[in-house]
Amino acid sequence: MTHDAPMIPFEPYRPFKPAEKAAETFYEVMRRRRTVRMFSDKPVSRQIIETIVRAAGSAPSGANKQPWRFVAVSNPELKSKIRVAAEAEEREFYHRRVSDEWRADLVPFATDEHKPFLETAPWLIVVFKMMKTDDEGQTYYVNESVGIAVGLLLAAAQHAGLATLTHTPSPMKFLSEVLGRPAHERPYLLIPVGYPADDCVVPDITRKPLEDILVVHE
Repeated sequence: MTHDAPMIPFEPYRPFKPAEKAAETFYEVMRRRRTVRMFSDKPVSRQIIETIVRAAGSAPSGANKQPWRFVAVSNPELKSKIRVAAEAEEREFYHRRVSDEWRADLVPFATDEHKPFLETAPWLIVVFKMMKTDDEGQTYYVNESVGIAVGLLLAAAQHAGLATLTHTPSPMKFLSEVLGRPAHERPYLLIPVGYPADDCVVPDITRKPLEDILVVHE
């Protein structure tokens, strides 16, 4: 292959165990990940947050534009403002917008418009997708790129022993206003991050078996 772009040698990661065992070890960590709504107020260091965001920032992206911004909030006043605004949108959702089918699908999760975790969790990571670069350049495959980055963030948090919640109040424009973000950044996801409460419980649900999610052609 000929090209004019500068290239450097690739340095692959090589696990200290057979590939099959390494994959199994990762799966065993990730299968215990659950969406948590009962957080402890136990502190989480800024260093941990920075490291898991670095992991998220290692994600592939369209033309390497890296169209994501992670806004980490531990300030109690800002967390309170976010909770108030989020609960206002959630009241509209649960009492006016939700369909009967959607409401029925939410029953196993026992969710409602009350979101105390937005203040209890020591950190909120608000993910914004960048519709343009900071210097007004084009971005590509934004939703796909940011989605991959969020997946890596959740995995990194799980490996650090932290609990997370993917919270999607809709619409989320209030996050831009509360956090003073520019117009080319649009709210994508709100992720409380912290340790689970000692009495934390989660819904009794199961994952689809492998045969329902994998199709193999050999």
